[in-house]
Amino acid sequence: MKVLVIGSGGREHAITWKFAQSPKVTELIIAPGNAGTAELGENVGVKAEDIDGLLELALSRSVDLTFVGPEQPLIDGLADRFEAAGLKVFGPTAAAARLEGSKIWSHELMSKYDIPTAESKSFTSSAEAIKFGETKPEGFFVIKADGPAAGKGVILPQTYSDSNITIIDMLDHGAFGDSSSRILLAERMTGPEVSVFAFVQGEVVSAEVAACDYKRIGEGDTGPNTGGVGSYTPPEFWNEELAARVRGEILEPIAKALVAENSSYSGILYAGLMVTESGPRVIEFNCRFGDPETQILMPKLETDLFDICLAVAEGRLAGQEVKWSDSAHAFVVMVSDGYPGSYETGLPITGVKEAAEHGLVVHAGTARDESGSLVTSGGRVLGVAGSGGSVKDARDSAYAGIGLITFEGAQYRRDIAQRAIQART
Repeated sequence: MKVLVIGSGGREHAITWKFAQSPKVTELIIAPGNAGTAELGENVGVKAEDIDGLLELALSRSVDLTFVGPEQPLIDGLADRFEAAGLKVFGPTAAAARLEGSKIWSHELMSKYDIPTAESKSFTSSAEAIKFGETKPEGFFVIKADGPAAGKGVILPQTYSDSNITIIDMLDHGAFGDSSSRILLAERMTGPEVSVFAFVQGEVVSAEVAACDYKRIGEGDTGPNTGGVGSYTPPEFWNEELAARVRGEILEPIAKALVAENSSYSGILYAGLMVTESGPRVIEFNCRFGDPETQILMPKLETDLFDICLAVAEGRLAGQEVKWSDSAHAFVVMVSDGYPGSYETGLPITGVKEAAEHGLVVHAGTARDESGSLVTSGGRVLGVAGSGGSVKDARDSAYAGIGLITFEGAQYRRDIAQRAIQART
């Protein structure tokens, strides 16, 4: 079977790595891919946003299954186009992808179907948003751009002044382009955050799995938000009771709600949750695997990924087993100096082969130069996913690998998964 993986980041490298383990996958094509995916299949220079080009590629190469990594092609209707052309694709339609594509639509849907989330209100006028924001105490609201903003469209202002500046910046100055032409002021919730994933096809929801990620660039969760710089599983607070509540109050209800709204979901559903004093509540939904969670979920998945994705694409998830192992995993990301701001690229990377003896090395912003040497090509460069019988073992393996990789200005957090270990001691 020929599989096309769309995307170029660490998520797509991890997905490609997992597909490569399937005896049913005979050919892997990645568009556009990175230096890591090139070792597992054929990179083709078609960008993830080029839906016409991707459709032509899939048809000309007689692809049996297409896996869509990033959210934007799904939001833009890639799955609809592929299905209309008679191709099997793993990923939701544009209607279902509104869960991620519009935070306002998502919150309105949750409100309609009584799915627990933060109280919120949407705005297109900065004056009205500022006026409403000042009806609550300082720091009460989180401000969210309605559309996707590469994981950076959520701001947590501490004062009225900070809030007002953010509102004006988003609505009047287009901080995130069209994505911030509408904004959401949502109640700030408190509690530990958790990312929960399940394969969904219509009202069928597979076994779920939970992980924790790190979005801030600095240790102790300081500094600006990033696309994600680390993750681990299982969370120290995750248990059967919490899993049952998440499934019964959030995952299954949202799947049924989408069917009722003629927006039936097909793909992987990512629920970003906060475990509050009153129980789990939705921060946001995403219509794809998370990054950097995928880098630990693929080693944790025991079932053949190809079997699952094909079953979802063919509408028969109900009869497909999805099994996650009990093992622990931790992932540490190395980033370029200056990320998430400006940074230099083309810097030589060494130590990857040695690091692979300690864990799975996952590439993201990497490339080969003219001489074939591995160099940096992005902000999040690569990372190491360690595995073990405990989070501590997994963390130790990840950091042992990270310690062997070098490039000029390399940065990484040294506290990934530390809280899980402290909670268990």
